[in-house]
Amino acid sequence: MPEIRQNIATKEWVVISTERAKRPEDFKSTKEKRTLSEISEKCPFCPGNEHMTPYETYVVKDEFNKWKIRVIPNKYPAVVQEGTVEYRSEGIKRCVSGVGTAEVIIESNKHNDILPLMPEKDIEQIIKVYKERYIAAEKDKRIKMIIIFKNYGEQAGASIEHPHSQLIAIPVVPFHIRYRIEEAMRYYDETGECVFCKMLNEELRYQERIVVETGHFVSFVPYAALAPFHMWVLPRRHMESFGDINDNEITDLAKNLKITLSKLYIGLDNPDYNYVIRSVPVNEKGKEYYHWYITIMPRLTKTAGFEIGTGMSINSSLPENDAKFLREIKVR
Repeated sequence: MPEIRQNIATKEWVVISTERAKRPEDFKSTKEKRTLSEISEKCPFCPGNEHMTPYETYVVKDEFNKWKIRVIPNKYPAVVQEGTVEYRSEGIKRCVSGVGTAEVIIESNKHNDILPLMPEKDIEQIIKVYKERYIAAEKDKRIKMIIIFKNYGEQAGASIEHPHSQLIAIPVVPFHIRYRIEEAMRYYDETGECVFCKMLNEELRYQERIVVETGHFVSFVPYAALAPFHMWVLPRRHMESFGDINDNEITDLAKNLKITLSKLYIGLDNPDYNYVIRSVPVNEKGKEYYHWYITIMPRLTKTAGFEIGTGMSINSSLPENDAKFLREIKVR
């Protein structure tokens, strides 16, 4: 019989459809395999094409003084850097100035690099850049919310193949983020415990949905996973802001992320995916009830009428089976 499960942290409901359930291996990617070269003459993110992108806001260079990672303003930004925050309200019309930060983090000087195949040291350096840019964005008094995310593959919304992530900082807190914070606060007031820590401890206790455990991080398929192979990566140490991650944790996160994404790469034949670093809003720092984490969402299914109409998801794969499938994949 199908189950309608709820995530205790987000309060999201999801239908775990046992009637539609597929085997984990049935979700392997069917997209056309392409062999990309290290350099693409037409790619604006490749070495030699720096004139095709805006100025650098941050750069990491190798021992030969050549860039390894570049951070640039987004050429087509969702928000713009210049301007002040102005709120306008007239009847049903309400808006805020679209100011903030929109940056692209070019993760490698190789066009065909992908995270699962990168050395851990290179992934560690990318995470260090994430932290540097997060802290820089946080200093802007106009900013209330910062997200760092990666779109990998066409189904995940990537318009350029070259490996890259994005940082966007905005002057408002989206309602669903505010709702999650309120739920976390309510749980803390009722129990004296962080709901994310509770979830992590329960997952570690039962081990059914754990995918990868490393010293400082745990990746798992949530009990109420929104889609097949939907995963969370949580730090073991309670901290509400991604900006608080230390060097040892960055090294360990690189290891965990590489293994986790490698299992997806091997097990599902390199699927398209998104990941998002979900951190507390800037003005909520120092609160005990929130806990930052990473969401990984492989793009294996489509959103249809039920999802649009109810705001709920239908997951045609059992989270416990997905986690077991990924756990058993050997990564060198």
